[in-house]
Amino acid sequence: MKTAFIGITGSGKSTLLAAVSGRKLAQTGVSQIEEVIAKVPDERLDWLRDLYKPKKNVPATIDCLDVPGLSFADDHTRASARKLLGNVRTMDLLVLVIRAFDNAGMKPEPMKELSNLMTEILLADLELVETRIANLEKQVSKPSKDQAKQKMELAFQLRLREAIENEKPLKAAIQSAEEVELVKPLGFLTLKPMVVVFNTPESESSQSFDTKGVIDPSIPVISVCANIEYEISQLDDEESKKEFMKDLGLTESAAKKLVRSCYSALGLIDFFTVGEDETRAWSILAGTSALDAAGKIHSDIKRGFIRAETISYADLQQYGDEKAVKAAGKFRLEGKTYIVQDGDIMNFRFNV
Repeated sequence: MKTAFIGITGSGKSTLLAAVSGRKLAQTGVSQIEEVIAKVPDERLDWLRDLYKPKKNVPATIDCLDVPGLSFADDHTRASARKLLGNVRTMDLLVLVIRAFDNAGMKPEPMKELSNLMTEILLADLELVETRIANLEKQVSKPSKDQAKQKMELAFQLRLREAIENEKPLKAAIQSAEEVELVKPLGFLTLKPMVVVFNTPESESSQSFDTKGVIDPSIPVISVCANIEYEISQLDDEESKKEFMKDLGLTESAAKKLVRSCYSALGLIDFFTVGEDETRAWSILAGTSALDAAGKIHSDIKRGFIRAETISYADLQQYGDEKAVKAAGKFRLEGKTYIVQDGDIMNFRFNV
């Protein structure tokens, strides 16, 4: 799963992403799309590490793209911004970073900036629709075995264009499973899950924002001071981080909350594998079967799947160890079609 961090130039997007990933912040702004890895914080994995004391402890991760700052000041910068937006159509999630702090004497206008960014995302989709319509109009004018199908898609794309022009959600214009399949390869930005992050000054890191009427109310909204989060991320050990946050009156890093929000917006859950060699969190989409979860680890395990020895994290934590879990009758043998639950601890039996 991949996430693109996008924002207007000066939003502090790269600082936030450096905080999330723990990398060093570059001295100059990002000039091209860069990929970084963010670890997904999970207290359950920490508890499992303390219980099993493995040689390795491996958290789940999210691939993040740091997209250069966007500008819509004139036709030239707008064209560049549209090109960058076109490059994130393959992403699974968009994180919109909005400046809510003073920058070189420039007062923030966070709601205006969010509205402008949403408008440009909408217009980028309109451009895509119009290009597709132009291509289809050429195709349907020539007799072919696919003409009926092309005419059907053309009518659909015209409906999408009408929805965009009336600033209505594209998903409301999609009326069938067949139409869902038609839009998938096009990568409409307005159909992607989003998280909105307001980058605040240090004195207002918990500031709230009323986004009603600007974005869909289902979109998660988070307030973060990227500068503080970056300072926290650069401290060497967890104890130093806790002391620093305590001095600031913080109980948890906002960057961690952001990563978890992204994880949730992507529809991901974790299952765990444990042992003396390694404890690991594996990210899968909610609704994944045991067979496909096995394939997440290795294709051979999926191919030779026999069963999945399963206990829930909650049961293991309650009873203290695997032996006690089995004595309490909470140990389960699950088959291929079992739907993995968040927090399942699984050992796959297989034969290749």
